[in-house]
Amino acid sequence: AVRLEESGGGSVQPGGSLRLSCTTSGFTFVDFDMGWYRQAPGNECELIATITLSPSENTNYAASVKGRFTISLDNDKNIAYLQMNNLKSDDTAVYYCGRGTSTGDYVWRGPLEGCGEWGQGTQVTVSS
Repeated sequence: AVRLEESGGGSVQPGGSLRLSCTTSGFTFVDFDMGWYRQAPGNECELIATITLSPSENTNYAASVKGRFTISLDNDKNIAYLQMNNLKSDDTAVYYCGRGTSTGDYVWRGPLEGCGEWGQGTQVTVSS
């Protein structure tokens, strides 16, 4: 069975950092693009970062996180990461990972609102 499990969330002060992990199993990791979503209370699910693999590795970020967050992959461990720096209170949310079919054109083919589609998510709280 396909499994994606998020971990690494927690509470941090503004300006702090966290690294989230998305541990996967049940599919060929290198055949799929990966993405991160988040959903704050009362807000819609937001796609914040994607990494597409073909024809070469390419990353894209939502304007709200660009320059602060970095998505990366460990193909040996089948894990996707989200490094989050300079966290702000607006980053408080449940974070989810997801996958999309890799089609070789840099386009994200996964869901645009994939919160909760695979894992339970991991809570990130940014507060002083």
